[in-house]
Amino acid sequence: MSARMVVTGGAGFLGSHLCEHLLARGDRVVCVDDFSTGVRSNIQSLIAHPNFSLIEADVACGFTVEGPISAVLHLASPASPIDYLQRPLETMAVGSEGTRQCLELARDRGARFLMASTSEVYGEPAQHPQSESYWGNVNPIGPRSVYDEAKRFSEALTMAYHRLKLVDVAIVRIFNTYGPRLRPGDGRVVSNFIVQALTGQDLTVYGDGSQTRSLCYVDDEVRGIVAMLDSGLVGPVNLGNPEEHSVLELAQMVIAITRSSSKIAYKELPADDPTRRCPDISVATRDLSWQPTVELSGGLVRTTDWLRGELGSKAI
Repeated sequence: MSARMVVTGGAGFLGSHLCEHLLARGDRVVCVDDFSTGVRSNIQSLIAHPNFSLIEADVACGFTVEGPISAVLHLASPASPIDYLQRPLETMAVGSEGTRQCLELARDRGARFLMASTSEVYGEPAQHPQSESYWGNVNPIGPRSVYDEAKRFSEALTMAYHRLKLVDVAIVRIFNTYGPRLRPGDGRVVSNFIVQALTGQDLTVYGDGSQTRSLCYVDDEVRGIVAMLDSGLVGPVNLGNPEEHSVLELAQMVIAITRSSSKIAYKELPADDPTRRCPDISVATRDLSWQPTVELSGGLVRTTDWLRGELGSKAI
């Protein structure tokens, strides 16, 4: 009998790619999503798959999955700044009560639980690159804290269940991820730049553009998550691309790839926007035999092609 995986947030950008990957390797997948930020078209091609099922539910309000379960992968949460700043209470609810509901489901079925945490637990890092042993530097009352602290709490709750020997757990800290199925208006830097370039708008760079990001293509990220799921490790383990690029450099790459005539427009830096973000992935490389393989330029081309298709006639 194939493994049966519950993926919360399975209709989201990253979650839908994960569902697809698990089905392709022969697992059965139960996708749980309330479509608050997930998109039905992300999983449309999976609906008819005999090993795929969908439960429409807000995990923070509780949900029911009948039958045996091998693993619960908890990805449900607004993940882009636009989404979590517009839905602060829902973001904190899914990180707290939603995580507890998922842990209880895993405990009840004797399943492995994987928590999709984030590099945002490191806040404005005083350590560079960021290793898993770094405790972070988060503003607990700033506007971004609704996401940062929700994920930090979810990690703490996950470890409490683990220490009480109630659940077999794994924690991954996901750094900036990009690729097809990014929503055109989700506010993430890659989709922002590509959409602006394709529609002839100026690319919005906050501050002077010297802040850095480390961007991992979605296929690489999914491979890392699945490797962690299968490993038996507890973590936390960083999953991201250690190749660091400035935001200004990224904007210039997008203009070149799209052959856009767009210029760069500088705006004031948002509150608590981290100036540097780069993972130390030595643990993932050593213990999971994982590292990214997709070059940024190639990944941006694939993402641009997909977003061009989404924009249709709006793209120049």
